[in-house]
Amino acid sequence: MKTAVSLWDVAVGLSVPVGLYLLLVVVKFLRKYFRDIRTAMQFSCPPFHWLYGNLHLVDGQYGEKYLSITRDVVEKHPRGHAFWMPGFFPLINLTHPVPIKQLLKAPTKKSEVDYEPLKPWLGNGLVLSEGAVWKMHRRLLTPAFHFDILKQYVSVYNTAAGELIEKLSEYGGKGESFEVFQHASLCTVEVILQCAFSGEGMTEQTKKEYLGGVKKIGDLLTEANLNSLYTMFPSIYRLSPGGREFLRQVDFVHDTAESIIRRRRGELESNPEILAEKKRLDFIDILLTAQDEDGRGMTDEEIREQVDTFLFAGHDTTSSTLCWTLYSLAQHPQYQEKVQQEVEELLSGRDDDTIKWEDLNKLTFLTMCVKEAMRLHVVVPLISRTTTEDTVIDGIPIPKDTYLAIHLYGLHHNPDVWGPDHMEFDPNRFQPDRIKAMDSHAFIPFSAGPRNCIGQAFALNEEKVLLARLLNKFTFELDPAHPVVKDLNTVLKAKDGMWMKVKSRKTAG
Repeated sequence: MKTAVSLWDVAVGLSVPVGLYLLLVVVKFLRKYFRDIRTAMQFSCPPFHWLYGNLHLVDGQYGEKYLSITRDVVEKHPRGHAFWMPGFFPLINLTHPVPIKQLLKAPTKKSEVDYEPLKPWLGNGLVLSEGAVWKMHRRLLTPAFHFDILKQYVSVYNTAAGELIEKLSEYGGKGESFEVFQHASLCTVEVILQCAFSGEGMTEQTKKEYLGGVKKIGDLLTEANLNSLYTMFPSIYRLSPGGREFLRQVDFVHDTAESIIRRRRGELESNPEILAEKKRLDFIDILLTAQDEDGRGMTDEEIREQVDTFLFAGHDTTSSTLCWTLYSLAQHPQYQEKVQQEVEELLSGRDDDTIKWEDLNKLTFLTMCVKEAMRLHVVVPLISRTTTEDTVIDGIPIPKDTYLAIHLYGLHHNPDVWGPDHMEFDPNRFQPDRIKAMDSHAFIPFSAGPRNCIGQAFALNEEKVLLARLLNKFTFELDPAHPVVKDLNTVLKAKDGMWMKVKSRKTAG
């Protein structure tokens, strides 16, 4: 916006009428608008309507039909394509490792189109911050995910798994089905509270209210994202009924984070020696005590933004991955049984079914199943960037300030990368020898480069412990009365929930 600012300065300095200034802003907008159209027209795209773009093809929602159309266009145009929003606004999607690597090496920043609507919620947390702020916060927070720290979290994963097993046993005993996402989310929220926030727990009711708030925020953001007017002018959305409800839910989620901060700060103030007595500093401890080179600590707002970010990112993607892995294993009993055999052999001769740190690398087939579930179901389907300099992607000149997305769903379902059977759940894709032959950017569920997910090792370890414990205890089956329909919210969920039944393995069969 440097040009707009200079125009404003000129307008003020020369007493230029506001109307003329607004005209100059409109001219600038239209120049970029038509430039973006010219750039996007160099990419293939699904058939589009002059007014609705491509949204009329997907029934105005990001669900199964959108995913199907994405697969079709990637099969025909595997390198990348344009998706047109109403008003003829283009979104350029890259779906092949080669142009994706080119984008990740190019000078870019987070795209305002996708990430700006998250600002009222996550602020300048690690997901959304840029430049010097991101570098400082990333450096300060990295010790919370050190190898030695991750070891100590395994006991927390096991405790959470035991509590989840106890809840699901009640359904198994009655032969009743249950909604998996709700139980998985309650479990992973408790894990992140215990691991990252010094055990600053919530009551069961508070956790449910928090999860409800996060889901509502995601629903409202998706609704706004389908409206080009709201995408272009977020201030208009915030005046709408949906926008006002969004801000109400954001305030509630902020209050939840602030209550965690207040409690922990109070503990540290009343007992300053508590940190010296601890073997490790939790994420919340680091936030409250971190200082830069000048001795400046993080402000209350900065701390809250990081807490909001890690509360959300630390549970939602993990619970979704857990659910979609169980879903695929329930669909493929032969693979579920193979995982169960692997866990049985690992635990053979032990007094209990606790998974230890040294066990994690031995769960090779389970790890393959988790990765294949992340590839097939793609919990975070898309991440986006805006170029900060002119660049070239796949031989096409891309001007500065152009929107480009790494379409992870398109990448992970690209027949040129994964073959014609990319819709099949096949854990053998991730056998060690096949991984060595794979392009480094063919499978990037946690993104890649310096902005990759800081908590990916934490998440994978948690997944393996929870799944190993659950599958050692139960056999999972889908409830045919509740078919699963995919829904793209902030992460991939099931539109009407994911319903399953469990059988204790002592009585199964």
